[in-house]
Amino acid sequence: MASTKDRRGDPNEDLARLVKQAGASHKSLAAQVNKIGSAAGVPLRYEHTSVARWVNLGMIPRGRTPEFLAAALGERLGRAVSVDEIGMYSRSGGNPDVGLDFARDPVDAIRVAATYWRTVDRSRRRLVSNGFAIAAFATPVTRWLAKPTDAPTAHEGGRQVGRSDLDELWKAADEARLWDSRFGGGNWKAGSVTECLRLSAAPLLTGTYTETIGRELFAATAELSRVVGWSAVDTGHHAVAQRHFVQALRLARAAGNVESGCYVLATMALQAFLRGYPEQAADLAEGAYERGLGHAAPRVLAFAKLAEARAHGRTGNAKAAKAALGRTEELLDSIRPGSHDPEQLAYMTHARLAADATEVHRDLNDPKGAFIWNELAEPMPADRFTRATGIRMAVLATSHLQNRELERGLTAANTSLRILSNVHSARAHSYLHDVTRALTPWKRHPEVAVLIQRTRTELPAAA
Repeated sequence: MASTKDRRGDPNEDLARLVKQAGASHKSLAAQVNKIGSAAGVPLRYEHTSVARWVNLGMIPRGRTPEFLAAALGERLGRAVSVDEIGMYSRSGGNPDVGLDFARDPVDAIRVAATYWRTVDRSRRRLVSNGFAIAAFATPVTRWLAKPTDAPTAHEGGRQVGRSDLDELWKAADEARLWDSRFGGGNWKAGSVTECLRLSAAPLLTGTYTETIGRELFAATAELSRVVGWSAVDTGHHAVAQRHFVQALRLARAAGNVESGCYVLATMALQAFLRGYPEQAADLAEGAYERGLGHAAPRVLAFAKLAEARAHGRTGNAKAAKAALGRTEELLDSIRPGSHDPEQLAYMTHARLAADATEVHRDLNDPKGAFIWNELAEPMPADRFTRATGIRMAVLATSHLQNRELERGLTAANTSLRILSNVHSARAHSYLHDVTRALTPWKRHPEVAVLIQRTRTELPAAA
């Protein structure tokens, strides 16, 4: 009998689920694997006890057996089954592109998303924490821009999906956004939403639902995936975030929801901007805005324009940045009571515009412009937008230093440090590390030396 290697000693939930769906006994599945192996010129002698070990102990057979097992299950299920889908990864580390697929067919898209979410914990361990490949966005973005919506899709599979299931998914996304704003992407609630994707959303995608329920299911899971992706960005896990964004964009298309896709694509633009690709970020944000025209609410379009402004600010294009900020303000001014206005973007206000515009002008090395916008950002409630307030104070500190105002810069920096020391956000902490670099000309000043030392000891290095 071919030998096996122990993965972790944990049950293989993915394999157990597929075996159950296929209606296969362990004995018949072992015989089928042996038959497929023999046809491929690989003699095997597996028995029912072998399958039991794969399912119950998470053991992985060596050689090509995982491939044969996937093929055996595929024959019974009447579709292709991958080695990743059965929870078995090669000794070389598995599929490096897992989660980056943007399937053309909606049925394949649902399967890809469900498979990735079920394996995301194992995938996370195989990915570089801050790895990011801008080229990986090319195919998903091109396909979404070319065709942002799919026809409605009903599904026959596992459990019946109902209204209460959808309410649970929306509630999880709402709570995660609130906790993310107050405590950063590293808070415990972010982990619970990842579990919600794996344990709740993934099984629902492969359940039984009508076209109408399906559309909202895809929209809710798209938003959940976007939220988890942004939490991963906030903690510096950019490879994981990128995969969540791709799946969110694909599910937004399956939902037939251009507005949702616009929001996801604008969020992808922010990730590209933060990873040092401002030119590409501007393109992504522009694409989100143009595709969303006539479909997305003004607040969603404003979010896309704000992302574009930030990208132009980083490239030093003052004219384009200020034009995008102006359009953002016009869009926010156009919102009328009673009009369609997505609740998940309630944070996209004039105060949020002012806070980001402050950063744009800092990037443009225009401290006076930054001070003007910062005055408008004051109304943001620090108890709800803790991270954003801390970031804004760090940006203000850097702007004062650009203006050669050391005392004011130190005051703002110390306020930022006090706020952000309780926020689990590598992204937010990076702003304070930017401040310490801006303080280099004054590093011999006693108060500066203390602040630099406190920042280094109280906050981890930026991801």
